[in-house]
Amino acid sequence: MRRALAGCALLTLAACAPPPPPAPPSAPELPPAIAAQYATVQDGGIEVPAVPAKYLSERTIRREVDYWTDEKPGTVIVDPWQRFLYYVQPGNRAIRYGVAVGDEGRAFSGTAHIPYSRDWPGWRPTENMIREFPGQYAQYRDGLEGGLTNPLGARALYLHKGNRDTFYRIHGTSEMDSIGNATSAGCIRMFHQDVIELETLVRSGARVIVLTEDESGKGTAPPGTPLPQLEPPVIATEGDPA
Repeated sequence: MRRALAGCALLTLAACAPPPPPAPPSAPELPPAIAAQYATVQDGGIEVPAVPAKYLSERTIRREVDYWTDEKPGTVIVDPWQRFLYYVQPGNRAIRYGVAVGDEGRAFSGTAHIPYSRDWPGWRPTENMIREFPGQYAQYRDGLEGGLTNPLGARALYLHKGNRDTFYRIHGTSEMDSIGNATSAGCIRMFHQDVIELETLVRSGARVIVLTEDESGKGTAPPGTPLPQLEPPVIATEGDPA
């Protein structure tokens, strides 16, 4: 009888116990070509880690798309509001890159040019950043050397108007989860693998156009047809300061 009661008690406890947690979903399978684009790469003596599949989607991977513009091939067009960067190709085509856009990236619009770029550039916070957030930036007053932890990442493309630096940058980031999002800080950020490729395509003096909010989506529909509706941005409050 005692054994029977003990057995019932065990069954009761088992019935009250929570079910085991579900197995985590398996990582999505990437097409081989996409996996190769975002694989681990050695660059300048630094090992750039592969981009995990969970960060790669139709909106974030680089791909060639239809793009209608009168701008010459080789022009860079940035749409901060849709979080895309386009490298114009012949025949109404462009290479589209997913980007992350910070407050600084939405504060500039119009035309500029890229006089130069840098591999694994150093970074130094502005005096204003140090004054406003000394606990975060004062330690970098003398600068931070290039590397994976540097906010400018593997490459930085510097935008000028005439001979004046706009302090607007297109650059790499190790904050891979930020790509495709609007962030609280930074200019235009790209996966390291993407900014490395873009830097090989862009020629010194290349024209850059940064679209206003009213112009967002321009080029993505044939002339005379309505532009696609803006997608609401996903705001990420964490991210690189540059």
